[in-house]
Amino acid sequence: MSAECRECRAGLDHCHGTIIRHSLRRWECTEPDCVSPELLVHTFVIDCDAVGCECAEAAYESLTHRVGA
Repeated sequence: MSAECRECRAGLDHCHGTIIRHSLRRWECTEPDCVSPELLVHTFVIDCDAVGCECAEAAYESLTHRVGA
């Protein structure tokens, strides 16, 4: 049994962090050394409001204001 994950053992490009998807800015990863916050190399993805970010709410408000205009 190995302590490495399957992707590590296979030598595949991946990240052990979680992607935080922002509505108003670039997505970010929870791993400080991750240089590519794209979905392909990450297993876990959450929306930014799950960590207390307010940009999703601001994006929603800007959409609702345009609909009524």
